[in-house]
Amino acid sequence: MNVKLLNELRRISPEEEGILAGNGPDADIYTSRRADTVDADKLLERGRLITVRPSTRFAYFPPHRHNYIEVVYMCQGFTHHVVDGDDILLREGEILFLSQKARQELFPAGEEDIAVNFIVLPQFFDEGLRMLGETESPLRAFLLDALQGRGETSYLYFQVADILPIQNLLENLIWSLWNHETNQRAINQISMGLLFLNLVNYSDRIAFEASDRGANLQLAVLNYVEDHYVDGKLSDLAAILGYDLFWLSKEIRRLTGRNYTRLIQAKRLQQAAYLLTQTSMRVDEIGMKVGYENQSYFYRLFKGEYGETPRAYRLSHRA
Repeated sequence: MNVKLLNELRRISPEEEGILAGNGPDADIYTSRRADTVDADKLLERGRLITVRPSTRFAYFPPHRHNYIEVVYMCQGFTHHVVDGDDILLREGEILFLSQKARQELFPAGEEDIAVNFIVLPQFFDEGLRMLGETESPLRAFLLDALQGRGETSYLYFQVADILPIQNLLENLIWSLWNHETNQRAINQISMGLLFLNLVNYSDRIAFEASDRGANLQLAVLNYVEDHYVDGKLSDLAAILGYDLFWLSKEIRRLTGRNYTRLIQAKRLQQAAYLLTQTSMRVDEIGMKVGYENQSYFYRLFKGEYGETPRAYRLSHRA
């Protein structure tokens, strides 16, 4: 990050001076009606949809929510968050999106642990969503949930410290907001849209909330493989589930340890082994039935999986 900008963000704020002097965080800065909800009206100037402020250091913030979307970007060092019971150690270059539903707890940060918080009203994301188009992705779903007040996903944690275009776009956003650049709303909305487009390309770098989301997705994939192992295509599954094809492919690998092709192959061969021992079908018929028209390929895969040819497997495993 630009040294001048980082030094600006590093400055000890009046609130932090009070904390270092033994006072707690100043609640009047953050809340008005509910003590456990940070209020956008306290942090945003009237008429503005987005602002940026350095994250307050040296203090513990008990569990709270926000009535806006918060995007935390770690400029330097790290911060320890607990979001809906999930521990997150946000490191330099990483991004944490928090919906209005998220319940966040924040532990004290040191002087060199510099993060910024983007305070964003959902309507600011209209242009970014338009730029994303209709392609489904976890980020698009998160933003639509926030706009519509559904809040099914409370946070997205992007581990993208090594992705230079994303880092550059975030620095540009911080610079523009911090320095109150002219024509900033259009610039910032387009910059945010470009950030979204880049983040979608790295959907495999998302760490979801540690709920049943991953387990549910894994179950949906395995059920599809169970029912469609003969002719099921990953593109069809992505369309059914409403996910981006590239992201879904990476997520299947992360959740199961295998890619989609290997899952289909394992199920086909498992079914072939069952038919070899439980029916009198010819071996070539079994190969066709489980989805292999090329019998040589079927034999080679089967032997690779079970250590013997289909015929030998039948002879050694039949009761």
